[in-house]
Amino acid sequence: MNRRDWLKSALAASVALPPADLLKQDPELYWKRLRAEQFLLPEWRIFLNNGSLGATPKPVVAAVEEHLNKGAGFVTDEYPRWGYETLDAHRAEMAEFLGCKKNNLAFMHNATEAMSTIAAGIDLKAGDEVLITDQEHPSGRGPWYQRAARQGVTIREVKLPVPPKNQAELADVIISAIKPGTKVLSFSGILTTTGYILPVKQICEAARAKGVITVVDGAHMVGQVPVNLHEFGCDLFASSPHKWLFAPAGSGLLYLNDEWVDTLWATTVTGNWDQKSLKAARFMMVGTNNRAVLEGTMEGLRFHKKLGSEAIFHRIHTLAKQVRQHALNTSKVELLTPDDDRLYSALVTVGFRGKDPKALFQLCRQRKIWTMQSERLRISTHIHTRPSDVEAFFAALAETNL
Repeated sequence: MNRRDWLKSALAASVALPPADLLKQDPELYWKRLRAEQFLLPEWRIFLNNGSLGATPKPVVAAVEEHLNKGAGFVTDEYPRWGYETLDAHRAEMAEFLGCKKNNLAFMHNATEAMSTIAAGIDLKAGDEVLITDQEHPSGRGPWYQRAARQGVTIREVKLPVPPKNQAELADVIISAIKPGTKVLSFSGILTTTGYILPVKQICEAARAKGVITVVDGAHMVGQVPVNLHEFGCDLFASSPHKWLFAPAGSGLLYLNDEWVDTLWATTVTGNWDQKSLKAARFMMVGTNNRAVLEGTMEGLRFHKKLGSEAIFHRIHTLAKQVRQHALNTSKVELLTPDDDRLYSALVTVGFRGKDPKALFQLCRQRKIWTMQSERLRISTHIHTRPSDVEAFFAALAETNL
């Protein structure tokens, strides 16, 4: 099959999902077919690190390539880019999925850029306190610590329990850490280090009652769990659709509520950065960027909607519970994911009790098992994950001297 034929085939695949009846009759066969027909993952690849960068399905890859081809030929009458455009239709479609208004949503390159825009754009002075948790991603910590280094802003980290008893305990620890001098509360909706799901709405309501600005790092939320930004009640929100929403690498989202859409300072700017009538779109006035990635992001959203959020969540959560059960059945690791399955979705984390996991990581590499490797091991499952992938990882663990 040549490239042009593959492109046509991949675009057609975007509407050629396995029969819906098959999902009820034989779920494993349904998801097996979906992986084979919709993803480029080879049979030999055991991919358990979706939390770092998701696997992009064929229709998304095809949408990117199609737009690159059209742009290269200038076959349309508009520039094949974004960076000076408001992209109202694209933002409206994404905003509907996220439970917000188009005028409150901007496209970015990733959650890091969105978090950096937020942290740099809030007016703070020396001594003002930003409260964060001790489980934030470097992109959720770094922008605030840079402000501390440059301007004397104070950063305080609240230590979260590992594992927590329930979501109420997590909420109580964070809310009780707010002090009279706290100006900003910045926390992850799903913690990158452990995968715990925080009660975002409850925390934001309590912080707002105390007059505190709320910033939610939602890098792991969009596509993994239901997101309704209006109901969350946060001031600002960042995310990376290239993790869980099937988008290509280099896609991000920035949400600003009505109070902040005209107030936050833009940090990367070109013309119209100060045109507040543009609302959130003024944060997209950043200069020429690759429109093909954005078109792929929208195709990822449509792919997700065709499968259905409920079906996706059920699949990834079922697999995560299988991972947790395997971890519970071995003494070689310390399970950090709690019993209460409302505290996690598709991320399960284990520790090594101070032992060196190098041999395990080497064996995983030899067997083409891709996991996130650090002092803790986070296994993340998506719809393309097979039960045999989970079993292969724990077989490798069983063979390792830990």
